[in-house]
Amino acid sequence: MRILQSEGMDKIWVAELEEGEVPEDEAVCAVAGEIACGSYEVQLAPGGRANLVATGDCCVLIDEDLLRQINCTSGMVIATTMNFSFAPRGQRIATIKSAPFAVARPDLEGLVAMLRERGPLLQARPANDGSVAVVYCDPISGDRARSLFEAVVRQKLERVGIRTHASLAVLENEEHVSRAMQQLLRNRPSVLLVASTTAPAGPSDAVGRAMAKIGCPIERFLAPVEPGNLLLMGYKDDIPVLSAPGCYRSLKPNVIDLMLPPMVARYRVSTWEVACLGHGGLLG
Repeated sequence: MRILQSEGMDKIWVAELEEGEVPEDEAVCAVAGEIACGSYEVQLAPGGRANLVATGDCCVLIDEDLLRQINCTSGMVIATTMNFSFAPRGQRIATIKSAPFAVARPDLEGLVAMLRERGPLLQARPANDGSVAVVYCDPISGDRARSLFEAVVRQKLERVGIRTHASLAVLENEEHVSRAMQQLLRNRPSVLLVASTTAPAGPSDAVGRAMAKIGCPIERFLAPVEPGNLLLMGYKDDIPVLSAPGCYRSLKPNVIDLMLPPMVARYRVSTWEVACLGHGGLLG
């Protein structure tokens, strides 16, 4: 009491829980136990808050529809990092905050039931064993493409925890590019990037034909992302092959930076998910 009086306080307000209410810390812990899967741990924080922290390098995958629905319910709110974002070990990837002091038990039970039925809301998908291979190609000299792009490629890969990458530099024609792809795919990288100095008019250009030649049909041409509109994306079995002309010239964010984290974590990005990148896809 003396300490409070020294601070100029002469009253203390006490909140008493009513029947059917759950204390705030207990409520956020209950939600934290159901919200996610993968490489994370829960850390309780003061004031009815629980944080999810990455326990290893990972890609954060968010069910955005479920997140919106939960945040429309009463008694609890959840904030997360962006969908497809890369999180190094130790980074906070989500926080759960309750209403002050207590949450109504029916609200908490309804929220937990929703998560059990439709969750997880968040996946912290490990990305610490990912690998990347790169085909550098140019119509005149593959080495020209390598000299133009390699420094930027290395720095972009370092952002997602990749320190080295296998690569080949070839002439940009169907035969040379397809052979380089086949050679690099033998080591089964998480993702194969094609760093071309030219911009395709469509899938029928050299890179697209090379993808078709090795049995890698193009699933997506064009992305609602700027920079990075001229995306070519396909899968050779379960390995994504990605071409994004012009995106290797600058360290500024582009479609490659959006696509790399989930692909390094060996998550199969669908054409629908590429289409969803349009909201927020204007990067610069």
